Amino acid sequence: MDTNLSNTKASARANHGGDATGHREFHVTYFDADCGLIRSEVFDTLAEAERFAGRNVSDEQGWAVIDAVPAQQRRLAA
Repeated sequence: MDTNLSNTKASARANHGGDATGHREFHVTYFDADCGLIRSEVFDTLAEAERFAGRNVSDEQGWAVIDAVPAQQRRLAA
């Protein structure tokens, strides 16, 4: 599913429903215009990911893509 965020080049792709276990995380890949690099961040909810993507698309060169992926199990420090 592609979604336009406030006439920006941000899009949300993938199935935003849960997988068999219901655990998803949202990866935002975006262009950081301040340094000219492509970066990524991980969020627990789609709403957080959309807010972050919207803030990082501030001009016509800015873009962000949100991908819903199965959550990875995280290791706990001993």
